[in-house]
Amino acid sequence: MKLIEAALSFFFKMLFSFRSLLFIKRRIIIPHTHRVSPLLSLNPSHFSFNQSCPLIWFTGFLYIIRYPFVSKANPHNYFQHISRDSLCKIIQKDQWDDPQIVRLFDSSLAPIWVSRVLIQFKQDPRLALKFFKWAKTRTGFCHTTESYCILVHILFYARMYLDTNNTLKELILSIRSRKLPGFDAFDALWSTRNVCVFASGVFDALFSNLVDLGMLEEANDCFSRMKRFRVLPKARSCNALLHRLSKSGKGNLSIKFFRDMVGAGIAPSVFTFNIMIDYMCKEGDMDTARSFFHNMKQRGLMPDIVTYNTLIDGYGKIGLLDESLCIFEEMKDAGCKPDVITYNALINCFCKFERMHRAFEFFREMRNNELKPNVVTYSTLIDALCKEGMIQQAIKFFVDMRRVGLKPNEFTFTSLIDAKCKIGNLDEALKLANEMLQEADTELNIVTCTSILDGLCEAGKMKKAEELFREMLKAGVTPNQQVYTALIHGYVKAKNLETAMELYKEMKGKNIKADLPLYGTIIWGLCIESKFEDSKLLLSEMKENGLTANTVICTTLMDAYFKAGEPSEALSLLDEMLDSRIEVTVVTFCVLIDGLCKSGLVREAIDYFGRMPDFGLHPNVAVYTALIDGLCKKNCIERARNLFDEMPKRDMIPDTTAYTSLIDGYLKHENFKEALNLKNRMTEVGVDLDLNAYTSLVWGLSRCGQLQEARVLFHEMIGRGILPDEILCISLLKKHYERGNMDEAIELQNEMMGRGLLSGSKN
Repeated sequence: MKLIEAALSFFFKMLFSFRSLLFIKRRIIIPHTHRVSPLLSLNPSHFSFNQSCPLIWFTGFLYIIRYPFVSKANPHNYFQHISRDSLCKIIQKDQWDDPQIVRLFDSSLAPIWVSRVLIQFKQDPRLALKFFKWAKTRTGFCHTTESYCILVHILFYARMYLDTNNTLKELILSIRSRKLPGFDAFDALWSTRNVCVFASGVFDALFSNLVDLGMLEEANDCFSRMKRFRVLPKARSCNALLHRLSKSGKGNLSIKFFRDMVGAGIAPSVFTFNIMIDYMCKEGDMDTARSFFHNMKQRGLMPDIVTYNTLIDGYGKIGLLDESLCIFEEMKDAGCKPDVITYNALINCFCKFERMHRAFEFFREMRNNELKPNVVTYSTLIDALCKEGMIQQAIKFFVDMRRVGLKPNEFTFTSLIDAKCKIGNLDEALKLANEMLQEADTELNIVTCTSILDGLCEAGKMKKAEELFREMLKAGVTPNQQVYTALIHGYVKAKNLETAMELYKEMKGKNIKADLPLYGTIIWGLCIESKFEDSKLLLSEMKENGLTANTVICTTLMDAYFKAGEPSEALSLLDEMLDSRIEVTVVTFCVLIDGLCKSGLVREAIDYFGRMPDFGLHPNVAVYTALIDGLCKKNCIERARNLFDEMPKRDMIPDTTAYTSLIDGYLKHENFKEALNLKNRMTEVGVDLDLNAYTSLVWGLSRCGQLQEARVLFHEMIGRGILPDEILCISLLKKHYERGNMDEAIELQNEMMGRGLLSGSKN
């Protein structure tokens, strides 16, 4: 029985609430100058419901459902006896506990009464705003979209633009967070547009706020509606959307919006065109950028310094330096004076494409034009000089920028540090790094750390590299793939493969993917230790990660197979390279021919030497030298000599190794005269003899019985600072003793002992 009574009670309350809503029959009685369509008057006997706008129906219904039916009086009698003045007094004096206000918010129709109160105070926007803000603080109360829009119109009409924008942002965010589901801000603003004198600017404010909040697609949709209702946004607001679209990488939408705004009759400004030209230049689409440039001039708009600078930079970055110069000249002809940014763009692009001389001409020109080079100017030139290996000149510019009062930045220091590391001057690099930390108000950064780590690892200073790595971690610098590559490369060079592999596992544990150079480094380390199975596993891992072994990796593996005495595996790898269409280079053939020769497969080496033109390749000095050495070791001296004589005809100068191989071959056949002739020829053409060349000559001549010549060359090499090893010294002494030249032998032995070339006693 109680259940039935509760159900009936609920049913009658529902009917009563609907009856109260439908009781609203008449329009608001207001001055004829202000027409208000679907809004409510303060007295319930004086308001009507505009059936042309279902927003109020829907809002009212939502709140009937939302709020419990706890009203203690008839809703249509709430404000029969409340005057505007009494409400004004309540709001002004913050009498929010007044029973009249309390009863209002106890009603399920409170959101509708709030809208009516706001309308009553449209002539007093500050009071309306105060009431709106207080209502928002009521527990269980939520403003309707209508209330927000009414307040927005009131505030905009009163030129309270800051409050207008704040309210609009709050409305937009409430809709986006679904606190006000199912409503559209534009539709609500349009339906409440006659609260005050109609002003299209309020729609421009909505559009601008959507852009400011980063809701670019919503802003674009809003523009389409504004275009349909002929309440167009200002060009400035459109520029803001264009700018945000271009910065977010939505180029197609940016171009479409530009066309839409022009098609709608909004005249683009110089700033509009600058946005579009800048985007096209960053995309490298200089043809479209140029068409925008011509379009703006056809519209009678004068390009400004931003336009010209953007085009100069755009053309310069893709290497069209002549086009950059044409724009530069056009700029000056148009009476637009170049600024520091103009010259920086020119200096940067000419440095980038290795036209340093012209870059320095621009540097001098800007100074002559009384423009002061800034940190960017100096840093660009310093970086370019460092990359060209002109470190001393870079340091001079570094000193000069300090002299003129400019403070080097992180980029300036990093360029110099990287250059110092690459030439092995690590002490200077570390000194600069300390200066950077003290002067540039910066902390350790990943770029600088990578440069120093790479330099330390190349120099084999792994302990210092480890210390720096730990300092990085303490400073909160997260190691990237380049850092791990530098360290792994250093450990592989130091033949500490175990630590290198541990770092590789650590890197993978942090989900940092290896690139081809890093895989190549690890495979190189595995090959050094002949761990071919591990190398194959790594190659499989590469394929799983979508990477294909390149020429360097395959050539490294091939060389390792030859050195491990597995020429068949090396040749199989070559076939795989050809089947996989991996490029075969001159270096590949050099490894192949050298490996075949050292494996005793000289005939096969000759065959591959002859096949090089089939791959569009021509042998270089290293390839000739490898084959000459192989032929000499196989006692094919004449064929080796033919190859040697062929080299100058192909504009190649035989190197020390080629001469040494042939000299060694002649001496093995006791043809010491040809060997000495080749030695003299080396001297004539300016090819220096090294330890191997002298060792071959001294040992070969002594073996041929030419002890006097051998001893002369022995002293010559010592005089040039090339110290013979102990084996050569003993071999030379032995031949003297064997020939019975005791006095010379004892004298030579004493000399060797005196120079520290022999260990042990004189005996």
